[in-house]
Amino acid sequence: MARYFDVHPVDPQRRAIGQVASIVRDGGLIAYPTDSCFALGCQLGDPKGIERIREIRRLDDKHHFTLVCRDFAQLGQFVQISNRVFRSVKAATPGQYTFILPATKEVPRRLLHPKKKTVGVRIPQHTAAQALLAELGEPLLSSTLLLPDEPEPLTQGWEIKERLDTALDAVLDSGDCGTEPTTVVDFSGPEPEIVRRGAGDPGRFE
Repeated sequence: MARYFDVHPVDPQRRAIGQVASIVRDGGLIAYPTDSCFALGCQLGDPKGIERIREIRRLDDKHHFTLVCRDFAQLGQFVQISNRVFRSVKAATPGQYTFILPATKEVPRRLLHPKKKTVGVRIPQHTAAQALLAELGEPLLSSTLLLPDEPEPLTQGWEIKERLDTALDAVLDSGDCGTEPTTVVDFSGPEPEIVRRGAGDPGRFE
């Protein structure tokens, strides 16, 4: 059964955040809130966590997982960013965007797009998510908590706990999230390509 942590949306309890971080470090799979919607998260190099996310969402090997980073310095360890792309991404972070970029050698091969060798990265503007990332000291490997055959992500922590109780190890809840996932922008080609229109304004990349 998943442990349920209800934290304050503005000042998350450090003890609870520490316990969730410990669960992640021990190989656990969690649901946690972001500034777009709830996400599934596990430790960066955890192959079992990846497979558990694939099973819950019924994903194939072409799915871009996302490295959710605390800040721009951390993001820069895992992706290659040209000067042109740097300015665009920097101006839109933290925020409701996921950026697809060429990966560095810091990223495990199993996380890369099989042909393009790219990975998705983002920096959320969400207090509880930021507190968890600060406690972990490394990115969370994540994917939007969108269940198969359902049009929108789950928005309430208690419902996630009820429906995915045996599939998760913890649910971190700080209040309702939105239903719109991030806007995804692919910077791996010569021009930015909007792959998914979501919560972030895509106009700045068009």
